[in-house]
Amino acid sequence: MDRITATKTARLAQECDARFKLSPEVKNAIASTNREAFVPAGFRHNAYKLDALPIGAAQYISSPLTVAKMTEYLQPQHADKVLEVGCGSGYQAAVLSHLFRGVFTIERIESLMLEAKKRFRSLGVNNIHTRTDDGQNGWIQYAPYDRILFSATAKEVPQKLFEQLRDGGVLVAPIQQGNKQVITRFTKYGSRIDVQELEVCDFVPILDGIQK
Repeated sequence: MDRITATKTARLAQECDARFKLSPEVKNAIASTNREAFVPAGFRHNAYKLDALPIGAAQYISSPLTVAKMTEYLQPQHADKVLEVGCGSGYQAAVLSHLFRGVFTIERIESLMLEAKKRFRSLGVNNIHTRTDDGQNGWIQYAPYDRILFSATAKEVPQKLFEQLRDGGVLVAPIQQGNKQVITRFTKYGSRIDVQELEVCDFVPILDGIQK
């Protein structure tokens, strides 16, 4: 990252922290991720604003503040492996790559996944593993995961994802409740799942199947 970009990302991390208190680890992950690389060329001038931006295929790159919050809610400290459902532009996965040894991200829209992979390569990020699939199936091959993050809204979390979460693991997802969405944290203790509602949010809905 060049000096100008590093200054911009540091300022962005500072701004997110001013709105929502971040742990030093998460603040550093935001400051270390080149957001501009994940934003379509026509929106580069808005890359460092706290706004969601369109990325094509009727999808959005989440606001940096939302990414910072979701990352913080995951409680990434002392966790090794994270599964992300809904890669989109790849920005959230890139932030997670500074906090986890292995990031496993799934995207159902093939064109978005190809773009994200290109970005990871050009940025030299090599601890992100990608897959084009319906994320609601998870990625059984590398389970169990210490953390699972949904970057899209679900009506409920599929049982098979709880099965892929390790004991003591945390899953964070925006959950549809009537006409609102609530970021919800699920913690797994054996066969028991503790549920904590965190805040109202606005994400694109999770969809079934793969889109070529």
